Amino acid sequence: MKAHAGWSLLVTCEHGGNEVPAAYRALFRGRAAELASHRGWDPGTLALARALTERLDVPLVSATVTRLLVDLNRSSHNPRAFSSVTRALPRAERLALLERFHAPHWQAARAEVARGIAGEGRVLHLGVHSFTPVLDGTAREADIALLYDPARARERALAADWLRALRVAEPTRVVRRNDPYRGSADGLTTALRREYPAVRYLGIEIEVNQRHVGRGARFPAWVVDALAGSLPNVLAAH
Repeated sequence: MKAHAGWSLLVTCEHGGNEVPAAYRALFRGRAAELASHRGWDPGTLALARALTERLDVPLVSATVTRLLVDLNRSSHNPRAFSSVTRALPRAERLALLERFHAPHWQAARAEVARGIAGEGRVLHLGVHSFTPVLDGTAREADIALLYDPARARERALAADWLRALRVAEPTRVVRRNDPYRGSADGLTTALRREYPAVRYLGIEIEVNQRHVGRGARFPAWVVDALAGSLPNVLAAH
């Protein structure tokens, strides 16, 4: 894990694909459109996460199973970890889904966080996500957003500086904080905040508008350039 100005970095991607393992394909017959939609995955995120890890030379923990099977960005005790497709499954089958897909992803993320803290004393965890441009008839204007927990002062300060740097790098884009979701909502970063003190762990989720997703489920180069290009200077200032 490469250090950046005394920081260890980790990138995770919880919704990188819409794959359905063979054992569960019967559940998804007739659901091809749902799988292909934002309900099935976060288009663009896996390629973006890989590009960030290459540019920054940091580890990546990623998954490509559809979130309709089990949502890896929800705590295992959260009922929303299961979609309308899997919520009615017998408890034993839901537990099996958590054990097979959810637990390994979270364990891998925890292991990288622990490794980073052991190496540099503190970790910045970047969760890479994307959002649909229109939800329930409401347009979402942000091009890029950073989600963080406002109650954690170090996280709030770093996110504020990164937001300013992104606006300088991309002055024509709409860059927002905690939009369209709250950074303190249940998810992997929120869970890890409860496990590590604020001086050791900072979790920021990157959200990119899916209207920018192009061919091959990739975001344009400016997204990677803005994020990876601005972050090192921000870390150096902290």
